[in-house]
Amino acid sequence: MKRAKLDKTHNKTKAKLDKTDTHSAVVAPQDVELEEEADDIDVVEVDVKVEGEEDHVKMERERWSEVWKYYTRLPIGTDGRERAECDRCKKRYICETINGTGSLRNHIPKCPRMDNSDITQFIFAKSGGSISINSTVFKPERFRELISEAIVKHDLPFKFVEYEGIREIFSYLNEKVTTITRNTAKEDVLNLFKREKGKLKKLFELLPGRISLTADLWSSINTYDNAASNDTFVNLLKGQLCNEGALHSNGDYFHVRCCAHVLNLVVQDGLKAIDEGIVKIREFIKYVKGSSIRKRNFLNCVKQVNLNPKKGLRQDVPTRWNATFLMIESALFYRRAFFRLALSDSNYLDCPSNEEWGKLEKIFKFLEVFYEVTCIFSGNKYCTANLYFPSVSTVERTLKEEIESSDTFMKIMACKMYEKFSKYWSEYSPILAMAAVLDPRYKMQYVEFTYKKLYGSSFREHSDCIREKLHYLFGEYVIESPMSYRASTVSTSDSSNSVYKKKDDTTLSKSTREMLQEFTVYETKEFALSQKSQLEMYLDEPRSDITEDINVLSFWKAHQYRYPELASMARDILSIPVSTVASESAFSNGGCVLDQYRSSLKHENVETLICAKDWLFGIKGDEELCLQDLTEDVMKLDSNANDTHEEMESQA
Repeated sequence: MKRAKLDKTHNKTKAKLDKTDTHSAVVAPQDVELEEEADDIDVVEVDVKVEGEEDHVKMERERWSEVWKYYTRLPIGTDGRERAECDRCKKRYICETINGTGSLRNHIPKCPRMDNSDITQFIFAKSGGSISINSTVFKPERFRELISEAIVKHDLPFKFVEYEGIREIFSYLNEKVTTITRNTAKEDVLNLFKREKGKLKKLFELLPGRISLTADLWSSINTYDNAASNDTFVNLLKGQLCNEGALHSNGDYFHVRCCAHVLNLVVQDGLKAIDEGIVKIREFIKYVKGSSIRKRNFLNCVKQVNLNPKKGLRQDVPTRWNATFLMIESALFYRRAFFRLALSDSNYLDCPSNEEWGKLEKIFKFLEVFYEVTCIFSGNKYCTANLYFPSVSTVERTLKEEIESSDTFMKIMACKMYEKFSKYWSEYSPILAMAAVLDPRYKMQYVEFTYKKLYGSSFREHSDCIREKLHYLFGEYVIESPMSYRASTVSTSDSSNSVYKKKDDTTLSKSTREMLQEFTVYETKEFALSQKSQLEMYLDEPRSDITEDINVLSFWKAHQYRYPELASMARDILSIPVSTVASESAFSNGGCVLDQYRSSLKHENVETLICAKDWLFGIKGDEELCLQDLTEDVMKLDSNANDTHEEMESQA
């Protein structure tokens, strides 16, 4: 049998002809015999055909096992056997293919001269019939970084690192670990915050347009959230930014209130005049929850009237009006089960009457508009600024229709809600009305249509105001980049301008140069008025289909070369969030940070913990609680109770 050996150093194959030794080899005294199985194969042999030879020969490739980082292969001995020598203690092992590298691997952690940093931890992973070995070196810097991330992620106190039990665990895992104090942990978390803040600042520097700031307040259990403090902060920030010339239109569009919060205030005022039917539903759910027998009886009633028990009957949360809406929705679905239970259970006496069920249907249809709009405003994966105008106008139209209705109860409820609505939205936000105009499905036509539905013959006054403000704001964007505006609106060639040279300003006085600068601004404005602007061209084009699903940001990105200044303005306006729901996911964590044991934390530490957690981890896992998770499903409790009851009976 012939053998061929692959030499990768010279990238060519050499044939080595040796007769295979069939007699038993004698092992030298300094060698260690292998008794383990071949569990880490590091040589692969394949049959190859060598030109001029009739028989097949074997070709082997280089050894790739991880153990060769610690050993050196020795030349084949006089006995014909192959050996490897430990680089530290010089101990030799037989390493022939049929024996594998089991003994070599086992020697590594036992080697008396092996550096502990090389054998801190060995991870063995078996895959595809082979065993690999990896060496993990303990890094104190990474260890402290993981501690900082754990403190931020799980809202742990800084003194967590001083707990005796925690220190014992660290010492058990690695004897070289150096324990730290609470002050050191605080500094590590602060450095982590500064690092992430630096990344965020670099990201902002790359943004081509403006940014939208969402502000909220967090407090400890010893303080109260004050809306007046929020307004004071907004005014101070607005004044500072106006002084620096960072705001358009003197900051007229700087402050936009959270639309979801305003809607909540509007509906809460209406629910103060709550109907008796809602009270009866609430009391019924309490009645059913009070006994497992009542739960089973109600579930039987649901089955008797052929209703789906998986729909769920939910108890509302008093502080959340949308939870009350979901409770009414589920109660209307199980209305027939209510009547069935009233017939079969003599103790249930407060079933809503037909008249009360009729009122509940009206309340449900009325609140459905507010619930859908709230869900739209609360989205954080899509643009919401362009949805403000059609959504709020729908709410106002719904309120006015109920005010003019003949139902006394609904009329009283709508009047209270419209009073709160007028307090915040007596005039629609101009900047968010402009966002609707910049949606190719709406444009100015939809704004005029809506104002006509709301204000009748006086609609022109409102629509003309929006049009005027829109043109003025666009003019400010044009002034910021006059050359690009000319290039986009004038098709004439500028090649003739190359024959003119720029006049040397040193030959003009300072006053003359200032006057020429004023002339440039004046000429730019006059030129813009004499030409058809990008805004006018956009408004003159036909609207897109109102039912078409359009990503409005993608639309303006695709048209940024046709309408450069208008696209820049659209990008800034459409990036305005109409709700603080996304940011409140971070601020809601304040209650965990500022509990009764940590209410005296310094403001810089509070900022560090809350912001670092949001930047590093966002909303994950158990924190992603939807409204359905906060409302209790009675039907689910019934199912669980029945399962437990049946299990106990089967065991008995």
